[in-house]
Amino acid sequence: MSFILIYIFTFFLALIFSLYGTPVAREAAIKFNIVDRPDGRLKNQAEPVPYLGGLAIYTSFLLSLAITFNFSNEVLGLLLSGTIIVLIGLIDDFGVLSPKVKFLGQLIAAFVLIKSGIKIDIIFFPDWLDIILTFLWIIGITNAFNIIDVMDGLSAGIAAIATVILFIVALINNNPVIAVLTIALTGSLLGFLKYNFHPARIYMGDTGSMFIGFIIGALAMIGKYTMFNRIGFLVPLVILAVPVSDTLFVMYIRFRRGLSMFKGSNDHFALRLRKWRLTATQTVLLSYLAGTVLGLCAILIMHVSDIYALIILTICALSILTAGYFLKKIDMRM
Repeated sequence: MSFILIYIFTFFLALIFSLYGTPVAREAAIKFNIVDRPDGRLKNQAEPVPYLGGLAIYTSFLLSLAITFNFSNEVLGLLLSGTIIVLIGLIDDFGVLSPKVKFLGQLIAAFVLIKSGIKIDIIFFPDWLDIILTFLWIIGITNAFNIIDVMDGLSAGIAAIATVILFIVALINNNPVIAVLTIALTGSLLGFLKYNFHPARIYMGDTGSMFIGFIIGALAMIGKYTMFNRIGFLVPLVILAVPVSDTLFVMYIRFRRGLSMFKGSNDHFALRLRKWRLTATQTVLLSYLAGTVLGLCAILIMHVSDIYALIILTICALSILTAGYFLKKIDMRM
């Protein structure tokens, strides 16, 4: 019962901090002219929108934990590496980092995370392979939430759904550490979403999108998913299938078109749905529904036998591939 009270208190504390801190961050961004300006190509908002929402998410997350939580060495390592990501993202929001330098910073943050003892641990894999997979996973998820941040409320909302699913998994596994971390991030994200949902009054910027991707990626990879079958280690991929599939989809389209992976384009699934016939709000809500359904499928996979887990995974994969096939056919030319 005491843990439940801590979870509730942490959630509302993070929510309140975020609801208060996000407008403050917005005013600061406007004052110092840290804004995202329309460019007539990919950025089509009516007027400049301030950044720094990511700082509000980060600060709310950190303050709520500082008040309610006792930090272990692993958690301190997670927060330190997350802070490195925040600083990299903040500098990048000023437009002064090259993709190579940003990638190097992400590698350093991932190294700090592994050094603190947080890494993938698949029992039938050698340690060196677990470390390689940890680097690939953390860098991939960090950038996946950054890539999917192309529409008001999309990245933050998908992240909030993922943290709720990971919170439920932590409760199932009786893991209070992951539970309190995920619920703190949920509160921080929901407070920010009040101002980020369409029409957005503030953006999280790379500061926020990379931070939430990094933290969610780290928390997802250290959960326990294989109590009932051997396929459960793939559950984090299902929970985060929306940002992961969008990243792979964009990479595939850009590769086919001979475009750089590091430059923006309108190839994202959300922009294709928008071009098709959905409004921005409908697109985001549909994405939320997809994230929720996939999250529930992930929880189901944890509790069934190998064969049923494989069937559910196959259905999820085929559904995503089918959606990608039809989205690819949408003509994105202006």
